[in-house]
Amino acid sequence: MKDDQDFDREETANTARSSATEHSPSRRRFMRNIGLSGLAAGAASTGFGGAAFAASDKVQEAEGDTPAEGMQRVSFTVNGQAKQVDVTPNAVLLDVIRHQLDMPGTKKGCDHGQCGACNVHVNGEVINSCLSLAVMHDGDEIKTVEGLDGEKDLGPLQQAFLENDGYQCGYCTPGQMMAASYILADDRIGNSGDELRQAMSGNLCRCGAYKNIVAAIQDARSKGSEA
Repeated sequence: MKDDQDFDREETANTARSSATEHSPSRRRFMRNIGLSGLAAGAASTGFGGAAFAASDKVQEAEGDTPAEGMQRVSFTVNGQAKQVDVTPNAVLLDVIRHQLDMPGTKKGCDHGQCGACNVHVNGEVINSCLSLAVMHDGDEIKTVEGLDGEKDLGPLQQAFLENDGYQCGYCTPGQMMAASYILADDRIGNSGDELRQAMSGNLCRCGAYKNIVAAIQDARSKGSEA
């Protein structure tokens, strides 16, 4: 039979073996790889994988006479300025606008075309830039929220949003204003609350500032804004 000292010695040996296994290089390497795999999967699922892991080699400034292997050259006009970029065939317009053209006003929200935070104008129409490939827009006219302001001051629509508290956290505001500016230029859309809410139904405001957003659009329209 084992006496108390035998049990104590066996327990000490087991503890030592467990500690050595837990901190062995192979275990540390395994746990590190699991952590990195989880981080990559999380980034991909939220739509931030391109920014976090692909970095700048996915979307680059157009250089030289021909694009690098695996890249395509795209030319379009953004807020009245000619732009030329080299992108991968699967580069999303939203990511090109934000990370390559350095226009962070256009927001990445749901990344599924459901919230409207990424709205931009393409050839005068409102689109979800998170669902559109950059290579589809060669030769197009693109307008982002940066194109709504005046040279020195806020544009009239932006001023209306400010005066009517049409934002709270402000994250969805760029997309709201891009949709609103399209509405202001379309005489087919009436100015009643119901008509404006229907026209703005593709834009979500998680803060719930819908009443003030409608008031801001009505105010901008009454002042003749077509930003």
